[in-house]
Formats: sequence, structure tokens, C-alpha cells
Amino acid sequence: MGVFHFKRFDVRNERSAMKVNTDGVLLGAATDVLAGDRRVLDVGTGTGTVALMIAQRMEDLTSDWCVQGIDIDVPSSEEAADNFSRSPWSLHLKSVNMSLSAFRKADPDARYDLIVSNPPYYDNSLQAPDARRNTARHTGDPESPSGTEPLSYREILEYASSALDERGRVSMILPSDQEKPLIRHARMCGFVPWKVLRIRSVERKPASRLIAQFVRRGQTDGSVREESLTLLDEKGKRTSQHASLVTDYYL
Repeated sequence: MGVFHFKRFDVRNERSAMKVNTDGVLLGAATDVLAGDRRVLDVGTGTGTVALMIAQRMEDLTSDWCVQGIDIDVPSSEEAADNFSRSPWSLHLKSVNMSLSAFRKADPDARYDLIVSNPPYYDNSLQAPDARRNTARHTGDPESPSGTEPLSYREILEYASSALDERGRVSMILPSDQEKPLIRHARMCGFVPWKVLRIRSVERKPASRLIAQFVRRGQTDGSVREESLTLLDEKGKRTSQHASLVTDYYL
């Protein structure tokens, strides 16, 4: 898969440890972008697809905005930078090769309106033979040296607790079986769920993914907007709901 063509931008898809995938596209399409948003961080940006999808919507809100993608994998961050430079929003996009822990130390005062991530979700018992793909797909080991361990949703939430603006949000996509520990850890970091989208492949199957958007405690009335999304109908075609969600992006 050399180049993936979206309506407004193209994604070169050759060097990144993680390729363009359904999870990333759903995250980019379902994550809310609000009128006051100016600074967005995409953690584990890979090819930069999610950052580009967010950028496409931000151009209509303000002229003063920035979407920054970070990735610990050198080829991934380089490919994201290349994709950013070829997009209509090249002046507003930036790719940095750095782990989240190193990024936090390099700019401890950074503040964001939105932090978005499609983090790794396999545990260490499911290691694949490709080391770069392992880093992109597997959650971190707390005993690993700082700056070398794979990303985890826990690290993202802990970073967001200090780096998000008071009214900021954090949005992630994860397997459904991680919903309870995700929400539990989010609450420990001072966040509450704002929106939860549960995703299933077909109608007859249970949800396999969820997109959870969190806000700081006190920024909502406590109610959670919960929705479901079925990706394919009985003929294997996108459902109308799925098609509507991605209509601004897919050709």
C-alpha cells in the first residue's frame, strides 16, 4: 500500500510502523473538534492520518491553530512529516520524533485543547517478530527505561492531566475489553467520560472497539453520551451510519 488517497489529502503509507487503518480513521472522524480549539496533540501519530483528519476540520474554525504529531519511531515521524508537508495545511502541522515521556520533559509547559491517540493495545504476551511493529502495537512495560517503552493509555492520561487546558479533551480508541480499566484510570487522573462510541463490525456481533472522549471533572453535568456504530451491513457494505461518519474523508 503505497499511497492512500483521501478527499482532501494523500497519505504515503510505506515507512510507518503502523499503516493507515480503520481504527485511526474512525478516531479521526469521530473525535469532536470544537470552536475554541487551537492546539492539538496526536500521540503516536504514525503516518499522520488522524492529525490530518483533525486539521481538515480545524481550517474552518480559525486561522491560528496547530496540530502536532509525535512518534517514537523515526521512519513513522519522518513519513508523517512528509505527509504533512504535502497537505493543504502544511503550515499548521508538525511532526516530532520523540517518546511522550521525552516530549513532556522537553516542553513541560505545553498546553493543548485536544489530545488524541490510537495507542497500542496488545500486552507483552502477544509480541510479533517485527520490533518496530511491536512498539506501535503493544502497551508499555512499567519497568522499561523511560523514553524507550511503548506507549500506553495510562501514560497518555497522566500526561493529559497536566498538559490539557482546563476545558480540553482527550480522545482515544481502544478494544472494548479495556473500557473499565481505561475509565477507572481516567478518573484517577481527574477525568470523566464525556462521550463513548462503541463500535462493532456487524450487527450480530458485540462491540470490539470504543472511542472514549474525556473531559476534566467538573466540566460536565456527569451525564455520558453513549452511542453505537455498526461498520458493515449484511452484504459487507458500509452501513449508512459508517458512511456518514467518514463521508468528508473517503473518496
